[in-house]
Amino acid sequence: MNEALIGAGFAVLGVAAGTGIGYYLREQKSRRGHDEIKRSAEELLNAAALKETEVLSKAKEKAIKILEDARIEEKRALEDVRKHQDALLEREQTVHRKSEDIDKAKVELEQSKLHLAEKHADAEKAKLEAISAVERVAGLTKEQAVEHLLKRIEADHNETLVGRMKKLEEQGGEELDRKAKSIMALIIQKQASSHVAETTTTLVELPSEEMKGRIIGREGRNIKAIELLTGCELIIDDTPGAVTVSGFSPIRRQVAKRALQNLITDGRIHPGRIEEFVDMAKKDLAVDIKKAGEDALFQIGIPVGSIDPKFTQIVGRLKFRTSYGQNALMHSLEVAQLSGLLAEELGADVSVCKMGGLFHDVGKAVDHDMQGSHPELGYQIMKKYGFPEEICYQSIGHHEDNPKTLEAIIVKAADAISGARPGARKDSLEFYVKRLKDLEHTAMSFEGVEKVYAIQAGREIRVFVNPTAIDDYSAAKLARAIAKKIESEMKFPGEVRVTVIRETRTTEYAR
Repeated sequence: MNEALIGAGFAVLGVAAGTGIGYYLREQKSRRGHDEIKRSAEELLNAAALKETEVLSKAKEKAIKILEDARIEEKRALEDVRKHQDALLEREQTVHRKSEDIDKAKVELEQSKLHLAEKHADAEKAKLEAISAVERVAGLTKEQAVEHLLKRIEADHNETLVGRMKKLEEQGGEELDRKAKSIMALIIQKQASSHVAETTTTLVELPSEEMKGRIIGREGRNIKAIELLTGCELIIDDTPGAVTVSGFSPIRRQVAKRALQNLITDGRIHPGRIEEFVDMAKKDLAVDIKKAGEDALFQIGIPVGSIDPKFTQIVGRLKFRTSYGQNALMHSLEVAQLSGLLAEELGADVSVCKMGGLFHDVGKAVDHDMQGSHPELGYQIMKKYGFPEEICYQSIGHHEDNPKTLEAIIVKAADAISGARPGARKDSLEFYVKRLKDLEHTAMSFEGVEKVYAIQAGREIRVFVNPTAIDDYSAAKLARAIAKKIESEMKFPGEVRVTVIRETRTTEYAR
């Protein structure tokens, strides 16, 4: 029992001793770790302090360098400012000196101006005194003396003045004629046109006389139906073997002609059939008119799609319109082509000239149906369909004496060439004789004219004057006056040449 207690006591003592030793060992180890941490912390603090010292030192050095650079830059900027100030000061002084010089020169100029004005006034006074003295001595005023001098010069050198004037006119005229003929010859060579086009015929040939009765019908019902539906009058008995279609509108005449031709071919002529064939002729003619307009646009190089179809149809109507026997559409095509060629030679707008030339007589397509002259109608139609002003103006410009634009002048010239060329038109005998008589009567209305002869189909008139009443100088003035009167009072294609002839004859007899 006691041994057990003793053993238990030793065990307790052993445990207590082990516990104490373990605590002591842990305490020693803890102190050693604390000391190591403390030393590490001190080392880090020392390293940080050293680093801080280095950083502060570098920052201080950098700050010192920046301050030095700033001082240097400031010094440089101040130096530049000082230089600019010196330059501005010098320039201001220069401007001031120049201003003073200008003011001085201005004062001197004003003084010179006043001095010159005084001199001019003195000169004018002396001139007036001299003129007055000359007028007193001569007994003539200045105007009278000038007029007397001019009369003396004109009287003494009249022949020289007339010769010189004629020479200048001939030289200028020859040069202009040469250039104009050169251009015209080139253009006309490029443009080949036929002689007078076939007119819109109003005759319908009949296969037999028996057909006349069938066209007239029972109690005239067939002919009345045709006249009522077409708006034309049929003349049966005037022309053997043919029916004459008479009407104001060329389109209506063409409808009547086609309907009659188809009726004659068919042979069945009665009011119902007549109405059917008239409607058919109208439709066929509308198609032909549209095709004629499109063909005309294509020949000139105008895109068909760029033109309103209704306007194209109006252009096509010109195919059935004539002027002095010349087909209006063929004439318009010829004018368009000539205008384009002339525009290329003269540097004008080719497209405006071509379109203006093709459309210049478009008013003739409707002048039978609308009131007004064809130039005004053409202008209004083109405006309605949105054409520009320079093209619309061609309808009016080619009838004006002095067109406003170069293109209008070209179209006017091309129109004259197309209408005046040989074979382009044919006149009736009555109109031809009347034009010749009007030309002769116009020239005979001037004083001093003895005889007048119109020649070259009215393209030239020869005027014979009294040599005692008209001198050479007056003859030139007379020719110009006659030409101007013909231009203002008469209408004619092309131009009329006026030649004034003054001749004197001296006769002596040898016996």
